[in-house]
Amino acid sequence: MLEDVERWLNTRSWSVGDRPLKKIVAAKRSSNATVSVVLPALNEEETVGEIVAVIRRDLMLKVPLVDEIVVIDSGSTDRTSEVAAAAGARVVHRDDILPRIPAVPGKGEVLWRSLLVTSGDIVCFIDADLKEFSSDFVSGIVGPLLTDPGVDLVKAMYDRPLGQAAGQGGRVTELMARPLLNMHWPQLAGFVQPLGGEYAARRSLLEQLPFPVGYGVELGMLIDSLHLVGLDALAQVDVGVRKHRHQDGRALGRMSAAIYRTAQLRLARGHLIRPSITQFERGEDGFEPRTYSVDTEERPPMVDVAEYARRKAA
Repeated sequence: MLEDVERWLNTRSWSVGDRPLKKIVAAKRSSNATVSVVLPALNEEETVGEIVAVIRRDLMLKVPLVDEIVVIDSGSTDRTSEVAAAAGARVVHRDDILPRIPAVPGKGEVLWRSLLVTSGDIVCFIDADLKEFSSDFVSGIVGPLLTDPGVDLVKAMYDRPLGQAAGQGGRVTELMARPLLNMHWPQLAGFVQPLGGEYAARRSLLEQLPFPVGYGVELGMLIDSLHLVGLDALAQVDVGVRKHRHQDGRALGRMSAAIYRTAQLRLARGHLIRPSITQFERGEDGFEPRTYSVDTEERPPMVDVAEYARRKAA
């Protein structure tokens, strides 16, 4: 692992318990900053209401941390909009935002358009399919932005179980995103969940970033933020465990393709290839990095090997 990444892990990786809620609320009051929470949603009637209700109860009614909760419905055919509104969110339909530019399907499209219908100085994105949701997901990633003026973007990190198997979720992260980042953007190798959908950022940063319209939005945002504000302006917070609906292999394949394309476009800027990968395991003191070398040597086509050519000639 690069030395600056090791340093970053020690100085820009925190636990949700490092910043008590009282301290975060006091920092918000003194800074006069406002906080918007955005949930992109497509057919999430089973989970979106509980997420909205928990945020509203814990971070609006009990303490004044969140100023608005906005659900962007990207074309649901179920009761997502009704459930979200009943729970206390303001619901906006994707197609009603900036109608002169026809909307296209995709998560990034929704997140991009959300900037037009929210007002917070800090914007916090939360996926709408989370189960057993805790408001720590919001306060944990908003906290550093309110208490540290040098931080511009914060991602949540967590365990991702797959069924009953601990730590086996995040298959696209491990098979696609982490190798790409380690080899081409090694400064970002310290992020435990680079593709996670729970992150918060200053509006002043988000408004300067391009948004890939699909699943590549999280990877693109991380890479572009690194180039724009530097590694020390990025951070991550451990919020525990993330449970959500998992997609099948084909859907993951499509997600991987979008992420690869996002990376491909950014590689045109120039890149560094680093033949190692850093992965994470939870230890007694939190997430611990483990770095492994990556096989980069390739064998030439057999027809180019002299011994093989001689054998064919014989």
